[in-house]
Amino acid sequence: MNRSRMLMLAVVALILSVGIWYLAYGLLKARLKPAEVTVKLVAASKKLELGAKLTKDDVHLVDWPKSTPVEGSFSDPAKVIDRALMGAVQVNEPILESKLAPKEAGAGLTAVIPPGMRALSIQVNSVIGVAGFVMPGSRVDLILIGEPPSEVKGAREKEVASKIILENLEVLAAGQNVQRDVEGKPQTVQDVTLLLTPEQAQKVALATQDGRIQLALRNPMDKDAAEPPLIIKSALYTGPTMDVPGSPQKKIVPTEQPVVAKKKATVAHKTVAALKKTPPAAAPIIQMPPGARIISVEIIQGSKRSTQNFEEKESEEKRTPDPTEHN
Repeated sequence: MNRSRMLMLAVVALILSVGIWYLAYGLLKARLKPAEVTVKLVAASKKLELGAKLTKDDVHLVDWPKSTPVEGSFSDPAKVIDRALMGAVQVNEPILESKLAPKEAGAGLTAVIPPGMRALSIQVNSVIGVAGFVMPGSRVDLILIGEPPSEVKGAREKEVASKIILENLEVLAAGQNVQRDVEGKPQTVQDVTLLLTPEQAQKVALATQDGRIQLALRNPMDKDAAEPPLIIKSALYTGPTMDVPGSPQKKIVPTEQPVVAKKKATVAHKTVAALKKTPPAAAPIIQMPPGARIISVEIIQGSKRSTQNFEEKESEEKRTPDPTEHN
């Protein structure tokens, strides 16, 4: 009995010693590990919006592992002061060269326009602005609605048509807002600013003078050009129609054996005409013997009436004896 107890205590002591060894090894390993070398990087001290001009209070230095360098980062805050941001920056996010406008670019919307591009504003309403869901950063197509010249292929004279003239345009600002709503709520604005090439800017300026414009919101991940054809107004009304109750119905003309039907109608017409021209036949005259008595009888059969004449024969008693009979 004592032997079994001694064996059990030995097993428990072995397990405890292994656990203590493992814990001590972990602590010593953490202390003996060399400290990771870090460098100082310029980062945002608070959340900054697009177009914001950086000041000393907007940035600070943070420790960053030297083993994972960030391309375009800064270690001197003086190099980013008085430069505008070309994109929103979060707290403690490193300030990169790709997100900064040149010093001479100033601040605000003008600082975020890339070289070779233009910003053009167009007036919108709740319909054109897609119910307020056209926000900064959205991608839209521009639809022109008007009367195209008659020489345009598919167009008709003085008929309204629509055509997508530009696709996948970036919205820089909605009204005076250069940042979209955090919760994605619609914003009612009076104008929308688009980022365009010089050639596209000319098209938009001409479109606003030649007709009405409409914006079509698109998925920013959809970058394929659709290039749909010109659509004229009359093309919307083509297709099968259905009878409206109360409308005059078309007469159905029989198509089976039209020649035979025509001949039958002709024969019937001629027969009626012949009957009209032929005088009624005279009733035959019946010669009655002299002294005979005629009895007229009227016969009624339903709705028909007729008259029939009968000759009354002389009885034997009233007959005059013939002297020749006794001779």
